This record gives sequence, C-alpha cells and structure tokens, in this order.
Amino acid sequence: MLGDLITASHVIALEQLPDVVARHAARVGWLDVLIYLADLQQDVLCRLAGHGTGTGGGPETPPDVVRVEGTLAGRAFQTGGIVAGTASGAEQWWVPVLDGTERLGVMRASAAPGTEMDTEAAQDLRNLAGLIALMIVSKRGASDTYARLVRRRRMNVAAEMEWRIMPPRTFATDRVLISAVMEPAYEVSGDVFDYAIADETVHLALFDAMGHDTAAGLTANLAVAASRNQRRQSPGLLGIAEAVERALVEQFGTHRYATGILAELDSTTGVLTWTSLGHPPPVIIRKGRTALSLVGPPAPPMGTDLGLPPILHRDQLEPGDRLLLYTDGITEARNSEGREFGLAGFTDFLIQHHADGLPVPETLRRLIRRHLAYHDGRLGDDATVLLLEWSGPTPYRPARVEALAGLPEHTTADTTMHSPWTVPGRDVL
Repeated sequence: MLGDLITASHVIALEQLPDVVARHAARVGWLDVLIYLADLQQDVLCRLAGHGTGTGGGPETPPDVVRVEGTLAGRAFQTGGIVAGTASGAEQWWVPVLDGTERLGVMRASAAPGTEMDTEAAQDLRNLAGLIALMIVSKRGASDTYARLVRRRRMNVAAEMEWRIMPPRTFATDRVLISAVMEPAYEVSGDVFDYAIADETVHLALFDAMGHDTAAGLTANLAVAASRNQRRQSPGLLGIAEAVERALVEQFGTHRYATGILAELDSTTGVLTWTSLGHPPPVIIRKGRTALSLVGPPAPPMGTDLGLPPILHRDQLEPGDRLLLYTDGITEARNSEGREFGLAGFTDFLIQHHADGLPVPETLRRLIRRHLAYHDGRLGDDATVLLLEWSGPTPYRPARVEALAGLPEHTTADTTMHSPWTVPGRDVL
C-alpha cells in the first residue's frame, strides 16, 4: 500500500492528497483517514479537505478545525504519541505527522471492526503518517492552498518574506536538537533565525534588523542571504560577520543595520565559538536548573560601518546543556503595566517545563503562548528564541532523541548509545 501511495503521489496536487491517501489506506483496513495541519502559531489543527467528500468516508462530519489545547488530536500533536479515542462507536487513533522532527500536524484513522492496536498496527500507522508528511512537504512549496490553510489571518509582506527563507522550526540528530519559535507570526518584520550542519559543525545565526516595517524584513533577508553565501564558500564567523556588514552597507549605506549572534558548535567536543554584534549574549541552561549568561563584549551591529571587528568568544558546553539565542523582544518587551517579561522570567519558564519532561518544541510553543498572554496578545517587538541541546561527546540513544523532539516512540533505529538523563514517562537508559 505504501509503495502504491508513493507511485500515486508523484503527479497530484496537495488538494488531491486526502482522497488519494484515504482510498489507498482503506484497502488495508485503515478507514476514514483524515489529515489535520497545524496553523502557523500552532494553536489549532486545520483539516486538509480533498476534492471529494473530504470526510474520509465516515458517517460523521469531521470538524474543520480542532484546538491543540484540550483535545485528543492536540495531545498527539503536543506529546508525539499515538492517542486513542472513540467516535460513533468506532475506535480512532490520532497519529503525529512529522517531517523528520518538524511537527506538521496529525492524522486520524479508524480501524476495521475487530482490529487490535498491537505493535505492528501502531508501526503501520506511524509509517503511513510519515509518508503523508513527506508528500505534504513535497507539495506545499507550490501550493497556495497550504499557505491559506495554516494561516488564520492576514500576513504582512515582511513576514511573508521571512517565513519563506527560514529552516524548519525543529531539527535533530543523535548529537543535537534545534528548535525555534517566533512571534508575532503574522506581523514579524526584523527577526530571523538560521542554522545548518556541515560535518560535525553546527552553524547558528540569529538576526534582529532595525525597525518594524517592510524595510526591516528586507534587511533581515539580506543578512541571512549574505551569511549563508559566505558560510558556504568559506566558513568562519569573522568572515560571515564581515560579509553581512558589507552587504548591508552596499545596499543601504549606513541607514539600516541588524544586531545578531553568530555561533558554531563542534558537536563532538562541545566547544562553542560565538560572537555578538550588538546583541544580547547567549544563555545556557545547565542540568535543567541553572541559567548561565555567557560573557563577552559585543561588536557594533552589522551595517553601521564603524570599522570595529567582532570578537570571538569560546565556551565549553557540558552534556545536556541547552543553549539559548534570543532577541530582546522576549526579555525587554513590557506589558500594559510597564513590567518586562525579563530574562529571569524567560529562563525560569524553560527550567520549569524542562522538569516536566515535555518535548522541546512543545516547551517553546508554550513559552511563546505564555509570552503573548503576558502582553495581552499584542507584541510591540518581534520575539524569537532559538534553542539547541547538545548530547555530549557520546551521541544520544534514539529514545532520548524521540523524547526531546516529540517523536512517536521507537520511530528511530534501535542502537545502543548513552543518554545522560532519563525523561519522565520514558525508559531511555
């Protein structure tokens, strides 16, 4: 069935996908298969309807939108596990739909009468959901339907540019997990994050362009493009910073600038090299309970043409450290009473939810929800967080990666590797 579904998927549009999936899945006993995709802010799950009935063929009319909070579908999305339920007397299962570790949404499936959810059946559902994710990713770049579905309101031009250039919000290997969040999702203008891996080196970048308009979006886009262009030709933080500085000055004179953090992590040794260009320094959360601000004098923002070179700083990470890069919209924005969210409020939230054993993407989703609530849903500045967790010199076992990223258990190869921690609800040692 999976092979036939791959063959059928080559020449279809995204709108045809639900009906094609439902038809092929029904052949092997998975009925009423529906696909729900998370909106941009990950508050709700929106049904991807097909050209046919779009209901999976079941007797009930499925909802078009399901909230993440307080629903079975939302629990599967939040935790990464398969969640069982019943409807109209039939057993149903909600399964995370993930592109690697990027959370796209959930799949709902019902079984033929008498079907038991044993280990083999659960793996069949994971495989089907995984294939659906790959097909969605292969189609969404050319699909306005996808963009319209995951947006709940109008997006400004700067945000349109920035969401198109950024990497997936979550990525993981057996040595690092990277996850990021950004708000206000529909009005973001000057913030942008970036990361890439080359051999054992993890490259990280966070830019915050001046202003809150389309020009800020252009500045941020140019900074990312110049950074990537230089990094792919000749890696090195000083060269990257100089390339961004040069690109901004050539385009805008000294009228536009961007602050930023550039960093490189040797994923085998944990040596972190970084430089600040007018930006708040990184923070490390160590052993899940202590927040440490890294120390190092910043250079001027990029685009100022002051001729002052950036300074490289080096720090040694410890196994399990969580490295945080963030913009001042997280820490310095004030609520209606004039109080800042603050660095302590930011790190305390992450420490508290780390102890709860939630997947990292879900922790960041809840962080940004808390930040929005603190500011009554209105942010005066972009707020971005990029988090990296390092395994230590010994790679994580697959179960640890699954727990960190919110993958269904045992979706990765079972190899014997050391993990420095256990996670509540998971035996990973």
